[in-house]
Amino acid sequence: MNKYKLIIFDADGTLRHCTVEGQPCPDAPGEWELMPGVKEMLSRIQWGDPGEGGVGYGIASNQGGVGCGYLSADMAYRLIQELVVAAFGAEPEKGTIQLCPHRPDGGCKCRKPEPLMIQRLIERWGVKPEETLFVGDMETDKEAAERAGVDFKWAGEYFGWEQA
Repeated sequence: MNKYKLIIFDADGTLRHCTVEGQPCPDAPGEWELMPGVKEMLSRIQWGDPGEGGVGYGIASNQGGVGCGYLSADMAYRLIQELVVAAFGAEPEKGTIQLCPHRPDGGCKCRKPEPLMIQRLIERWGVKPEETLFVGDMETDKEAAERAGVDFKWAGEYFGWEQA
């Protein structure tokens, strides 16, 4: 993993799963849990400024429930903040959370598989695409990584659990 100066994660199905039956993403606090092995794996990495020898991190998450009216943009952001605290053990640094709040059929420039969220995180940390890894669980995550010119790893492989 020393090769990477930045590791970007998808949220749902990668770092967390929704505990509400039939609901793909949480809409309120208490509706999610960390995926197996996430906290343990992330605790092994020296997170920090890549310019000072650390590894930068980011979250790139489609949150279509905002555009569809299931939750507010503030709640979506707050739930991702809570996720970062639970997974990384610290409050998220400014600019490390990138959300697409648009409807899945909205045709926006930021919704994965478009690469804009990944590109923003690369710019935020000042690293190169070839120094970046994106970890996700869906084909749209893989395609976004390819479009951004970064390496991709399936969440199940990265965290050591089998993909569904």
